Amino acid sequence: MHPVQAFELTFVMLLAILVLHWIASRFELPPAVALLVGGGALAFVPGLPVLELDPELVLVLFLPPLLMDGAYFTAHAEFRKHLVGVLSLAIGAVIFTTLVVGVVTHWLLPDLPWAACFALGAIVSPPDAVSARAVLQSVKLPRRLSTLLEGESLLNDATGLVLFRFAVAAALTGTFSASAAFGQFVILALGGVAVGAAVSGVWMVLLKRLHDEYLVITASVLLCWAAYLAAEAVHVSGVISTVTAGLLLGWFQHTIFSARVRMRASAFWQVMVFVFEAFIFILIGLSLRGVLERVGGIEVVMQQMAMPILIIVLAMTAARFLWVFGSDAVLALARASGFRNARPLGLPAATVLSWAGMRGVVTLAVALTLPAAVPGRDFMLVAAFAVILVTVLLQGTTLGVLIRALGLVEDEPSNTKLTGAEAEAAMAAVQRETVEKLAYDDNGNLVHPQLLEKYTRRATMAERYAGNESEHKDRINAHFDVVLAAVAAGRQELMRLHRAGKIDDETLHSIERDLDIEEIGALDARV
Repeated sequence: MHPVQAFELTFVMLLAILVLHWIASRFELPPAVALLVGGGALAFVPGLPVLELDPELVLVLFLPPLLMDGAYFTAHAEFRKHLVGVLSLAIGAVIFTTLVVGVVTHWLLPDLPWAACFALGAIVSPPDAVSARAVLQSVKLPRRLSTLLEGESLLNDATGLVLFRFAVAAALTGTFSASAAFGQFVILALGGVAVGAAVSGVWMVLLKRLHDEYLVITASVLLCWAAYLAAEAVHVSGVISTVTAGLLLGWFQHTIFSARVRMRASAFWQVMVFVFEAFIFILIGLSLRGVLERVGGIEVVMQQMAMPILIIVLAMTAARFLWVFGSDAVLALARASGFRNARPLGLPAATVLSWAGMRGVVTLAVALTLPAAVPGRDFMLVAAFAVILVTVLLQGTTLGVLIRALGLVEDEPSNTKLTGAEAEAAMAAVQRETVEKLAYDDNGNLVHPQLLEKYTRRATMAERYAGNESEHKDRINAHFDVVLAAVAAGRQELMRLHRAGKIDDETLHSIERDLDIEEIGALDARV
């Protein structure tokens, strides 16, 4: 493809992302579904070139920043609390699904070697971080369930990739050692943690020494690729390295970043992640044409592959249900036996956890890396695409409905000892004390009476509000509605002065920035 054609195709994709996101919003669909279907439709538009994805480039370009984004915003306390459950899904469920899919595939296609069957199992076993977040961001989940899903999506790709590598090696060489595979997995995982910690440590020292805001933001963005590439260079898990780096940066960013850097970096990250996520799904859709042409067309797929692939999809889905409900049954049995720390999810939460198994870009990219010499390569490629299509379209469109129908509620007490209002009251009290010390000069004269009055009033109101949020809700909303009205009036007058030529652009932008901050604060403060 000519470079100009590549740019034109990219531009068309960006326009398609805007249109498809609007359609998804208009018809209350998950954006991933609209993008996947729209990308599939674009693939057959006359004149558009056949898109051939480079799987290695897709993984190294898209996976690190999206993993970093998820890890950066991870709730560390909840992640540590539910780490056993996260690892059960990220390792146990992936291995179990690989085995189930491998056995079912060999039963359907007995001529296909066992190693190739398990390679397919490894390809389709890990649910995708991007797919899960794209669907779950529009629904409210209990804290524990949300932590399990988000934590699983951060780590399960590492398990799937390791299983895939060993299965492919076994398919090509005819030899496999379970003990060697386990040992290699431990080395890859621990090595990934070590590399991620080392790279993020060096990076955070660098960030502290950079004083230019744009350099800090740029360097923080590059950390995800630095951690991933460094780990892959020494042959350990790039996924775990990136997640480790993201967890550490998210923990220390409060002391590393200034307020201005944090606000600008957050805005930049949100836009970048939005574009990357959208690109992934539309690229998956666009790759449909190339996949079909490679295996001989839709007729070949429907006549020779449709039924085995359908059974494999059902087996994959059933395997996740079996693992989740089996694990929950073990927890219920342990609790009945006197282990009070064992807390089963219960039927509604376990059902949602089982159904939230959307596959995505990792499944397709890994399938595309299959060597041509692996038996059944074309079948595995079509199966991988079908798994993505079915899970995103079926589970993605019904998961929100299922969550609302089951009426999931928060059933886990928070580990925190203070509510948000109580934390604000404690912060306001410390701010008032600080202002009281600085409000007087060396001779004891009050030199900042307005500041002292402002922070005293704020501390008093915060203390009165803490613990009585419901009583003051209407008054607070009415208060900030007035603030928003004042901001709107001020903005209108500011624009009138600018259009009349009474203030220059620099003054406009400076005052407008203050109004923007005031408006955002008022919108966030409404309850």
